[in-house]
Amino acid sequence: MDDAAYDDLISSVTPHESSGGVTTYRNTVSIACPACEKPFDDLVVCEEEYNSLELSMLLDLCVSTHDDDVLLFTHKK
Repeated sequence: MDDAAYDDLISSVTPHESSGGVTTYRNTVSIACPACEKPFDDLVVCEEEYNSLELSMLLDLCVSTHDDDVLLFTHKK
C-alpha cells in the first residue's frame, strides 16, 4: 500500500486501542477492504517485527503491508 492510500485509510478509521506494538482501528464508516473490496470491521496494524494476537472470535482476515508494518483487515463472521 502506498503512503497516500495508507494516510487516507488511517484518517478515515476510528482509533480504538494501542498496546505492545499493535494499534487497532474501527471501521465505523464501512470503508472497503483493499484486498477483497468488502467492508471490513477492524484494522489491526502490527508495528513490531514480532507480534502476538489473541483472537476471541472467528474472523476472516485480509492482509496488506505498509513500509514494515503488517495491516490486518478483520471480517467478523
